[in-house]
Amino acid sequence: MNIAVVGGGKRCLELIELIDRHKFQEIRPRILAVAEENHDEVGRMRAEQMGLFVTNDYNDFFKREDIDLIIELKDSMDIYNDILGKKAKTVRAISSRTAQLFREIGRLSDLHRQTSEKLQKLESMSSLIFNKLIHEEVLVIAKDYSIVDANDTLLNRVGMKSGEIIGRYCYEITHHRDIPCDGTDHPCPLAETLSTGKPSQSTHIHFGNGNNLLYYSISCYPIFEKGEVVGVVEMSRDITRDINYQKNMMHQEKMISIGRLSAGVAHEINNPLTTILTTSMLAQEELEKSHPLYEELDTIAKETIRCRKIVTSLLDFARQNTPEKKENDLNAVVSESLLLTKKQAAFNDVTVSQNLSEDLPPVFLDKGQIQQALINLLINALEATSSGGQVDVSTRYEDRGNSVEIEISDTGTGMTEEIRGRIFDPFFTTKDTGTGLGLAITHGIIIQHGGTIDVQSNPGFGTKFTIRLPINQGDEK
Repeated sequence: MNIAVVGGGKRCLELIELIDRHKFQEIRPRILAVAEENHDEVGRMRAEQMGLFVTNDYNDFFKREDIDLIIELKDSMDIYNDILGKKAKTVRAISSRTAQLFREIGRLSDLHRQTSEKLQKLESMSSLIFNKLIHEEVLVIAKDYSIVDANDTLLNRVGMKSGEIIGRYCYEITHHRDIPCDGTDHPCPLAETLSTGKPSQSTHIHFGNGNNLLYYSISCYPIFEKGEVVGVVEMSRDITRDINYQKNMMHQEKMISIGRLSAGVAHEINNPLTTILTTSMLAQEELEKSHPLYEELDTIAKETIRCRKIVTSLLDFARQNTPEKKENDLNAVVSESLLLTKKQAAFNDVTVSQNLSEDLPPVFLDKGQIQQALINLLINALEATSSGGQVDVSTRYEDRGNSVEIEISDTGTGMTEEIRGRIFDPFFTTKDTGTGLGLAITHGIIIQHGGTIDVQSNPGFGTKFTIRLPINQGDEK
Protein backbone atom coordinates (compact mmCIF):
# COMPACT_ATOMS: atom_id res chain seq x y z
CA MET A 1 0.00 0.00 0.00
CA ASN A 2 1.49 3.32 -1.20
CA ILE A 3 0.72 6.33 0.99
CA ALA A 4 0.86 10.10 0.46
CA VAL A 5 0.77 12.45 3.47
CA VAL A 6 -0.62 15.95 3.56
CA GLY A 7 1.24 17.80 6.32
CA GLY A 8 4.93 17.45 7.12
CA GLY A 9 4.96 18.24 10.82
CA LYS A 10 5.69 16.13 13.92
CA ARG A 11 2.81 13.75 13.31
CA CYS A 12 4.11 13.05 9.83
CA LEU A 13 7.51 12.15 11.34
CA GLU A 14 5.84 9.85 13.90
CA LEU A 15 3.90 8.12 11.10
CA ILE A 16 7.07 7.61 9.05
CA GLU A 17 8.91 6.11 12.04
CA LEU A 18 5.94 3.94 13.05
CA ILE A 19 5.66 2.39 9.61
CA ASP A 20 9.45 1.99 9.47
CA ARG A 21 9.79 0.02 12.71
CA HIS A 22 6.51 -1.91 12.82
CA LYS A 23 6.39 -5.40 11.31
CA PHE A 24 3.11 -5.73 9.41
CA GLN A 25 1.71 -9.19 8.76
CA GLU A 26 -0.75 -8.84 5.85
CA ILE A 27 -0.02 -5.46 4.20
CA ARG A 28 3.24 -3.72 3.32
CA PRO A 29 2.58 0.04 3.70
CA ARG A 30 5.16 2.59 2.55
CA ILE A 31 5.09 6.39 2.29
CA LEU A 32 5.85 7.68 -1.20
CA ALA A 33 5.10 11.41 -0.94
CA VAL A 34 4.73 14.29 1.53
CA ALA A 35 3.06 17.65 0.88
CA GLU A 36 4.20 20.53 3.11
CA GLU A 37 4.82 24.19 2.22
CA ASN A 38 6.96 24.87 5.32
CA HIS A 39 10.49 23.63 4.58
CA ASP A 40 11.44 23.59 8.29
CA GLU A 41 8.88 21.01 9.40
CA VAL A 42 10.55 17.85 10.79
CA GLY A 43 8.35 15.46 8.77
CA ARG A 44 9.19 17.17 5.48
CA MET A 45 12.93 17.20 6.30
CA ARG A 46 12.86 13.49 7.13
CA ALA A 47 11.04 12.71 3.90
CA GLU A 48 13.65 14.65 1.93
CA GLN A 49 16.41 12.70 3.70
CA MET A 50 14.70 9.45 2.72
CA GLY A 51 14.46 10.56 -0.91
CA LEU A 52 10.67 10.64 -0.99
CA PHE A 53 8.60 12.82 -3.33
CA VAL A 54 8.16 16.16 -1.47
CA THR A 55 5.92 18.98 -2.70
CA ASN A 56 4.43 22.26 -1.50
CA ASP A 57 0.98 21.49 -2.98
CA TYR A 58 -0.96 18.32 -2.27
CA ASN A 59 -2.76 18.70 -5.64
CA ASP A 60 0.37 17.17 -7.15
CA PHE A 61 -0.75 13.86 -5.63
CA PHE A 62 -3.74 13.68 -7.96
CA LYS A 63 -1.44 13.53 -10.98
CA ARG A 64 0.17 10.28 -9.73
CA GLU A 65 -1.23 6.84 -10.43
CA ASP A 66 0.81 4.95 -7.82
CA ILE A 67 -0.90 6.31 -4.69
CA ASP A 68 -3.40 4.07 -2.84
CA LEU A 69 -4.06 6.16 0.27
CA ILE A 70 -3.89 9.88 1.18
CA ILE A 71 -3.62 10.78 4.86
CA GLU A 72 -4.51 14.32 5.88
CA LEU A 73 -2.55 15.51 8.95
CA LYS A 74 -3.29 19.25 8.85
CA ASP A 75 -6.38 19.02 11.08
CA SER A 76 -8.35 20.83 8.36
CA MET A 77 -11.74 19.52 7.31
CA ASP A 78 -11.63 21.87 4.28
CA ILE A 79 -8.46 20.19 3.02
CA TYR A 80 -9.88 16.73 3.78
CA ASN A 81 -13.15 17.48 1.90
CA ASP A 82 -11.14 18.92 -1.00
CA ILE A 83 -9.12 15.69 -1.17
CA LEU A 84 -12.30 13.60 -1.14
CA GLY A 85 -13.64 15.60 -4.09
CA LYS A 86 -10.49 15.46 -6.23
CA LYS A 87 -9.02 11.96 -5.59
CA ALA A 88 -9.64 9.07 -7.93
CA LYS A 89 -12.25 6.50 -6.94
CA THR A 90 -9.57 3.87 -6.40
CA VAL A 91 -7.70 6.05 -3.88
CA ARG A 92 -8.75 6.08 -0.23
CA ALA A 93 -8.44 9.05 2.15
CA ILE A 94 -8.09 9.33 5.95
CA SER A 95 -8.64 12.43 8.02
CA SER A 96 -6.27 13.53 10.79
CA ARG A 97 -8.73 12.29 13.44
CA THR A 98 -8.75 8.77 11.98
CA ALA A 99 -4.97 8.88 11.58
CA GLN A 100 -4.69 9.88 15.27
CA LEU A 101 -6.67 6.76 16.24
CA PHE A 102 -4.35 4.53 14.27
CA ARG A 103 -1.31 6.23 15.81
CA GLU A 104 -2.63 5.52 19.29
CA ILE A 105 -3.25 1.89 18.35
CA GLY A 106 0.31 1.73 17.00
CA ARG A 107 1.71 3.13 20.24
CA LEU A 108 -0.24 0.54 22.25
CA SER A 109 1.12 -2.15 19.96
CA ASP A 110 4.68 -0.91 20.50
CA LEU A 111 4.11 -0.76 24.24
CA HIS A 112 2.76 -4.32 24.20
CA ARG A 113 5.72 -5.50 22.15
CA GLN A 114 8.21 -3.80 24.45
CA THR A 115 6.45 -5.22 27.52
CA SER A 116 6.47 -8.70 26.00
CA GLU A 117 10.18 -8.43 25.26
CA LYS A 118 10.87 -7.31 28.84
CA LEU A 119 8.76 -10.16 30.20
CA GLN A 120 10.61 -12.63 28.00
CA LYS A 121 13.94 -11.30 29.27
CA LEU A 122 12.73 -11.47 32.86
CA GLU A 123 11.45 -15.00 32.29
CA SER A 124 14.79 -16.04 30.76
CA MET A 125 16.71 -14.45 33.62
CA SER A 126 14.39 -16.08 36.18
CA SER A 127 14.84 -19.47 34.51
CA LEU A 128 18.61 -19.02 34.49
CA ILE A 129 18.69 -18.17 38.20
CA PHE A 130 16.08 -20.79 39.13
CA ASN A 131 17.65 -23.69 37.26
CA LYS A 132 21.33 -22.89 36.72
CA LEU A 133 22.70 -20.45 39.29
CA ILE A 134 20.91 -21.81 42.36
CA HIS A 135 22.50 -25.12 43.33
CA GLU A 136 20.02 -25.79 46.13
CA GLU A 137 16.85 -27.73 45.46
CA VAL A 138 13.96 -25.25 45.05
CA LEU A 139 10.23 -25.85 45.22
CA VAL A 140 7.41 -23.34 44.87
CA ILE A 141 4.57 -24.68 47.01
CA ALA A 142 0.95 -23.55 47.34
CA LYS A 143 -0.96 -23.22 50.63
CA ASP A 144 -2.43 -26.71 50.21
CA TYR A 145 1.12 -28.20 49.98
CA SER A 146 0.78 -28.83 46.23
CA ILE A 147 3.86 -28.18 44.09
CA VAL A 148 3.61 -25.22 41.71
CA ASP A 149 7.14 -25.35 40.28
CA ALA A 150 10.52 -27.04 40.84
CA ASN A 151 14.02 -26.35 39.60
CA ASP A 152 16.27 -28.73 37.67
CA THR A 153 18.40 -29.54 40.74
CA LEU A 154 15.46 -31.09 42.57
CA LEU A 155 14.09 -32.79 39.46
CA ASN A 156 17.46 -34.43 38.80
CA ARG A 157 17.68 -35.75 42.37
CA VAL A 158 14.21 -37.30 42.41
CA GLY A 159 14.61 -38.52 38.81
CA MET A 160 11.35 -37.00 37.60
CA LYS A 161 10.20 -34.43 35.05
CA SER A 162 8.46 -31.17 35.88
CA GLY A 163 5.08 -32.37 34.61
CA GLU A 164 5.28 -35.45 36.82
CA ILE A 165 5.46 -33.57 40.12
CA ILE A 166 3.56 -30.30 39.56
CA GLY A 167 0.22 -30.56 41.34
CA ARG A 168 1.40 -33.34 43.65
CA TYR A 169 2.10 -32.76 47.34
CA CYS A 170 5.59 -31.78 48.44
CA TYR A 171 5.73 -34.34 51.27
CA GLU A 172 4.77 -37.04 48.78
CA ILE A 173 7.72 -36.24 46.49
CA THR A 174 10.49 -35.38 48.95
CA HIS A 175 9.57 -37.58 51.93
CA HIS A 176 7.44 -40.37 50.40
CA ARG A 177 4.71 -39.68 52.97
CA ASP A 178 0.93 -39.63 52.77
CA ILE A 179 0.57 -36.77 55.25
CA PRO A 180 2.56 -33.56 55.89
CA CYS A 181 5.71 -33.73 58.00
CA ASP A 182 5.27 -33.10 61.70
CA GLY A 183 6.66 -33.86 65.14
CA THR A 184 10.00 -33.14 66.76
CA ASP A 185 11.94 -35.41 64.39
CA HIS A 186 10.44 -33.93 61.21
CA PRO A 187 9.21 -30.39 61.95
CA CYS A 188 7.64 -28.78 58.90
CA PRO A 189 9.09 -25.32 58.15
CA LEU A 190 6.47 -24.88 55.42
CA ALA A 191 3.63 -25.08 57.94
CA GLU A 192 5.39 -22.60 60.19
CA THR A 193 5.90 -20.09 57.36
CA LEU A 194 2.28 -20.41 56.20
CA SER A 195 1.15 -19.83 59.78
CA THR A 196 3.45 -16.96 60.75
CA GLY A 197 4.22 -15.36 57.38
CA LYS A 198 7.90 -15.38 58.32
CA PRO A 199 10.88 -17.35 57.00
CA SER A 200 11.64 -20.59 58.85
CA GLN A 201 14.34 -23.28 58.81
CA SER A 202 14.77 -26.87 60.00
CA THR A 203 16.91 -29.95 59.38
CA HIS A 204 15.34 -33.13 58.05
CA ILE A 205 16.70 -36.65 57.81
CA HIS A 206 15.96 -38.47 54.56
CA PHE A 207 16.81 -42.01 53.52
CA GLY A 208 19.03 -42.42 50.47
CA ASN A 209 20.00 -45.50 48.50
CA GLY A 210 20.80 -48.39 50.83
CA ASN A 211 18.82 -46.65 53.61
CA ASN A 212 21.81 -44.46 54.45
CA LEU A 213 20.93 -41.25 56.25
CA LEU A 214 20.93 -37.96 54.34
CA TYR A 215 20.70 -34.66 56.21
CA TYR A 216 18.91 -31.73 54.54
CA SER A 217 18.75 -28.11 55.63
CA ILE A 218 15.32 -26.79 54.58
CA SER A 219 14.49 -23.07 54.48
CA CYS A 220 11.07 -21.62 53.62
CA TYR A 221 10.25 -18.08 52.49
CA PRO A 222 6.68 -16.71 52.20
CA ILE A 223 5.10 -15.50 48.94
CA PHE A 224 2.71 -12.60 49.52
CA GLU A 225 -0.20 -11.42 47.38
CA LYS A 226 -2.23 -8.44 48.59
CA GLY A 227 -0.75 -8.85 52.06
CA GLU A 228 -1.73 -12.52 52.35
CA VAL A 229 0.61 -15.55 52.25
CA VAL A 230 -0.40 -17.52 49.16
CA GLY A 231 2.55 -19.89 48.96
CA VAL A 232 6.12 -20.62 49.93
CA VAL A 233 9.50 -20.92 48.24
CA GLU A 234 11.29 -23.89 49.80
CA MET A 235 15.07 -24.26 49.39
CA SER A 236 16.78 -27.49 50.44
CA ARG A 237 20.49 -28.23 50.70
CA ASP A 238 22.21 -31.55 51.32
CA ILE A 239 24.40 -31.04 54.40
CA THR A 240 25.21 -34.72 54.94
CA ARG A 241 28.92 -34.23 54.43
CA ASP A 242 28.99 -31.28 56.83
CA ILE A 243 27.14 -33.28 59.48
CA ASN A 244 29.37 -36.31 58.98
CA TYR A 245 32.46 -34.13 59.16
CA GLN A 246 31.30 -32.65 62.48
CA LYS A 247 30.53 -36.13 63.81
CA ASN A 248 33.95 -37.34 62.70
CA MET A 249 35.66 -34.42 64.41
CA MET A 250 33.77 -35.05 67.65
CA HIS A 251 34.52 -38.75 67.37
CA GLN A 252 38.19 -38.01 66.75
CA GLU A 253 38.41 -35.77 69.82
CA LYS A 254 36.82 -38.55 71.87
CA MET A 255 39.29 -41.05 70.42
CA ILE A 256 42.25 -38.85 71.35
CA SER A 257 41.07 -38.62 74.96
CA ILE A 258 40.41 -42.35 75.18
CA GLY A 259 43.74 -43.04 73.47
CA ARG A 260 45.66 -41.11 76.09
CA LEU A 261 43.86 -42.97 78.86
CA SER A 262 44.45 -46.30 77.11
CA ALA A 263 48.17 -45.65 76.71
CA GLY A 264 48.54 -44.96 80.42
CA VAL A 265 46.54 -48.01 81.41
CA ALA A 266 48.40 -50.26 78.95
CA HIS A 267 51.83 -49.25 80.18
CA GLU A 268 50.81 -49.74 83.83
CA ILE A 269 49.33 -53.19 83.13
CA ASN A 270 52.05 -54.50 80.80
CA ASN A 271 54.75 -55.02 83.44
CA PRO A 272 52.55 -56.93 85.96
CA LEU A 273 51.28 -59.11 83.10
CA THR A 274 54.85 -59.99 82.14
CA THR A 275 55.59 -60.94 85.75
CA ILE A 276 52.45 -63.10 85.98
CA LEU A 277 53.20 -64.86 82.68
CA THR A 278 56.85 -65.52 83.54
CA THR A 279 56.06 -66.78 87.05
CA SER A 280 53.29 -69.12 85.88
CA MET A 281 55.45 -70.59 83.12
CA LEU A 282 58.42 -71.12 85.50
CA ALA A 283 56.15 -72.77 88.07
CA GLN A 284 54.67 -74.95 85.33
CA GLU A 285 58.13 -76.18 84.33
CA GLU A 286 58.67 -77.48 87.87
CA LEU A 287 55.55 -79.67 87.72
CA GLU A 288 54.65 -82.86 85.92
CA LYS A 289 51.78 -82.63 83.43
CA SER A 290 49.82 -84.98 85.64
CA HIS A 291 50.01 -82.58 88.58
CA PRO A 292 46.62 -81.01 89.46
CA LEU A 293 48.07 -77.49 89.30
CA TYR A 294 49.63 -77.93 85.87
CA GLU A 295 46.39 -77.22 83.97
CA GLU A 296 45.59 -74.34 86.30
CA LEU A 297 48.95 -72.73 85.55
CA ASP A 298 48.43 -73.39 81.86
CA THR A 299 45.11 -71.52 82.03
CA ILE A 300 46.81 -68.61 83.83
CA ALA A 301 49.49 -68.44 81.09
CA LYS A 302 46.95 -68.51 78.22
CA GLU A 303 44.72 -65.86 79.78
CA THR A 304 47.76 -63.68 80.50
CA ILE A 305 48.83 -63.95 76.83
CA ARG A 306 45.31 -62.92 75.82
CA CYS A 307 45.55 -59.91 78.14
CA ARG A 308 48.87 -58.95 76.57
CA LYS A 309 47.24 -59.02 73.10
CA ILE A 310 44.58 -56.66 74.38
CA VAL A 311 47.29 -54.40 75.82
CA THR A 312 49.11 -54.45 72.46
CA SER A 313 45.87 -53.42 70.73
CA LEU A 314 45.44 -50.65 73.28
CA LEU A 315 48.92 -49.35 72.51
CA ASP A 316 48.23 -49.52 68.75
CA PHE A 317 45.01 -47.62 69.30
CA ALA A 318 46.64 -45.01 71.54
CA ARG A 319 49.69 -44.55 69.34
CA GLN A 320 47.99 -43.51 66.05
CA ASN A 321 51.13 -41.89 64.72
CA THR A 322 50.94 -39.03 62.23
CA PRO A 323 50.86 -40.60 58.74
CA GLU A 324 54.10 -40.48 56.79
CA LYS A 325 52.56 -39.79 53.42
CA LYS A 326 54.23 -40.69 50.16
CA GLU A 327 52.91 -40.95 46.62
CA ASN A 328 51.34 -44.38 46.17
CA ASP A 329 49.34 -46.36 43.67
CA LEU A 330 46.15 -46.95 45.64
CA ASN A 331 45.17 -49.95 43.51
CA ALA A 332 48.50 -51.59 44.36
CA VAL A 333 47.90 -50.96 48.09
CA VAL A 334 44.43 -52.52 47.84
CA SER A 335 45.74 -55.52 45.85
CA GLU A 336 48.45 -56.21 48.43
CA SER A 337 45.90 -56.02 51.24
CA LEU A 338 43.70 -58.54 49.41
CA LEU A 339 46.68 -60.84 48.95
CA LEU A 340 47.40 -60.75 52.68
CA THR A 341 43.83 -61.88 53.46
CA LYS A 342 43.67 -64.51 50.71
CA LYS A 343 44.17 -67.48 53.07
CA GLN A 344 41.51 -66.18 55.44
CA ALA A 345 39.04 -65.96 52.53
CA ALA A 346 39.86 -69.50 51.38
CA PHE A 347 39.51 -70.84 54.93
CA ASN A 348 36.05 -69.23 55.26
CA ASP A 349 35.06 -70.39 51.74
CA VAL A 350 34.24 -66.79 50.75
CA THR A 351 34.76 -65.45 47.21
CA VAL A 352 36.60 -62.12 47.01
CA SER A 353 36.26 -60.03 43.83
CA GLN A 354 37.93 -56.76 42.95
CA ASN A 355 36.94 -54.00 40.54
CA LEU A 356 39.74 -51.44 40.56
CA SER A 357 39.35 -48.29 38.47
CA GLU A 358 42.10 -47.70 35.92
CA ASP A 359 41.91 -43.90 36.02
CA LEU A 360 42.97 -43.39 39.65
CA PRO A 361 45.54 -40.63 40.12
CA PRO A 362 48.46 -41.15 42.51
CA VAL A 363 47.48 -40.62 46.16
CA PHE A 364 49.68 -39.34 48.99
CA LEU A 365 49.20 -41.71 51.93
CA ASP A 366 50.92 -43.79 54.56
CA LYS A 367 50.93 -47.20 52.89
CA GLY A 368 51.37 -49.18 56.11
CA GLN A 369 48.53 -47.43 57.91
CA ILE A 370 46.09 -47.67 55.00
CA GLN A 371 46.91 -51.37 54.60
CA GLN A 372 46.25 -51.90 58.29
CA ALA A 373 42.87 -50.18 57.94
CA LEU A 374 41.94 -52.20 54.83
CA ILE A 375 42.98 -55.50 56.38
CA ASN A 376 40.85 -54.76 59.47
CA LEU A 377 37.82 -54.13 57.23
CA LEU A 378 38.50 -57.17 55.03
CA ILE A 379 38.88 -59.54 57.98
CA ASN A 380 35.65 -58.20 59.51
CA ALA A 381 33.87 -58.72 56.18
CA LEU A 382 35.20 -62.28 55.84
CA GLU A 383 34.24 -63.19 59.40
CA ALA A 384 30.72 -61.75 58.94
CA THR A 385 30.14 -63.68 55.69
CA SER A 386 29.08 -67.29 55.81
CA SER A 387 30.43 -70.05 53.56
CA GLY A 388 29.61 -69.46 49.90
CA GLY A 389 29.23 -65.73 50.38
CA GLN A 390 31.05 -62.90 48.65
CA VAL A 391 33.15 -59.86 49.43
CA ASP A 392 33.54 -57.16 46.75
CA VAL A 393 36.29 -54.54 46.75
CA SER A 394 36.28 -51.59 44.33
CA THR A 395 38.04 -48.25 43.80
CA ARG A 396 36.97 -45.19 41.89
CA TYR A 397 37.93 -41.56 41.29
CA GLU A 398 35.47 -38.87 42.32
CA ASP A 399 36.29 -35.83 40.22
CA ARG A 400 33.76 -33.52 41.90
CA GLY A 401 35.21 -34.07 45.36
CA ASN A 402 38.80 -34.41 44.12
CA SER A 403 39.07 -37.67 46.06
CA VAL A 404 39.35 -41.42 45.63
CA GLU A 405 36.99 -43.98 47.09
CA ILE A 406 37.52 -47.53 48.32
CA GLU A 407 34.41 -49.62 48.76
CA ILE A 408 34.33 -52.94 50.65
CA SER A 409 30.98 -54.73 50.68
CA ASP A 410 29.94 -58.20 51.82
CA THR A 411 26.91 -60.47 51.72
CA GLY A 412 27.13 -61.15 55.44
CA THR A 413 24.69 -60.86 58.29
CA GLY A 414 24.56 -57.07 58.34
CA MET A 415 23.96 -54.85 61.36
CA THR A 416 21.10 -53.15 63.13
CA GLU A 417 20.98 -49.37 63.25
CA GLU A 418 21.95 -49.42 66.93
CA ILE A 419 25.09 -51.50 66.28
CA ARG A 420 25.93 -49.50 63.17
CA GLY A 421 26.00 -46.32 65.24
CA ARG A 422 28.57 -47.73 67.68
CA ILE A 423 31.00 -49.75 65.56
CA PHE A 424 33.72 -47.09 65.65
CA ASP A 425 33.53 -46.73 69.43
CA PRO A 426 36.57 -48.20 71.22
CA PHE A 427 35.97 -51.45 73.12
CA PHE A 428 32.59 -51.98 71.46
CA THR A 429 32.46 -55.44 69.88
CA THR A 430 29.92 -58.11 68.95
CA LYS A 431 32.58 -60.87 68.87
CA ASP A 432 33.24 -63.15 71.81
CA THR A 433 37.01 -62.79 71.44
CA GLY A 434 37.17 -59.28 70.01
CA THR A 435 38.83 -56.30 71.66
CA GLY A 436 36.59 -53.70 70.05
CA LEU A 437 39.60 -51.70 68.85
CA GLY A 438 40.05 -52.76 65.22
CA LEU A 439 37.45 -50.42 63.72
CA ALA A 440 38.35 -47.64 66.15
CA ILE A 441 41.96 -47.84 64.92
CA THR A 442 40.74 -47.95 61.30
CA HIS A 443 38.58 -44.89 61.85
CA GLY A 444 41.49 -42.98 63.38
CA ILE A 445 43.79 -43.84 60.46
CA ILE A 446 41.30 -42.59 57.87
CA ILE A 447 40.60 -39.39 59.79
CA GLN A 448 44.33 -38.68 60.16
CA HIS A 449 44.57 -38.94 56.37
CA GLY A 450 41.91 -36.22 56.07
CA GLY A 451 39.37 -38.75 54.80
CA THR A 452 36.00 -40.14 55.84
CA ILE A 453 34.65 -43.63 56.38
CA ASP A 454 30.93 -44.38 56.08
CA VAL A 455 28.98 -47.58 56.63
CA GLN A 456 25.71 -48.82 55.19
CA SER A 457 24.18 -51.99 56.58
CA ASN A 458 20.90 -53.73 57.26
CA PRO A 459 20.30 -57.04 59.03
CA GLY A 460 20.38 -59.87 56.51
CA PHE A 461 21.53 -57.65 53.64
CA GLY A 462 25.26 -57.34 54.24
CA THR A 463 27.47 -54.35 54.97
CA LYS A 464 29.26 -51.78 52.82
CA PHE A 465 32.13 -49.56 54.02
CA THR A 466 33.10 -46.56 51.88
CA ILE A 467 36.44 -44.83 52.47
CA ARG A 468 37.09 -41.44 50.85
CA LEU A 469 40.65 -40.14 50.75
CA PRO A 470 41.53 -36.67 49.45
CA ILE A 471 44.01 -36.30 46.59
CA ASN A 472 46.48 -33.85 48.07
CA GLN A 473 50.22 -33.49 48.29
CA GLY A 474 50.32 -33.91 52.05
CA ASP A 475 53.66 -34.10 53.80
CA GLU A 476 55.90 -36.06 51.54
CA LYS A 477 58.71 -37.66 53.51
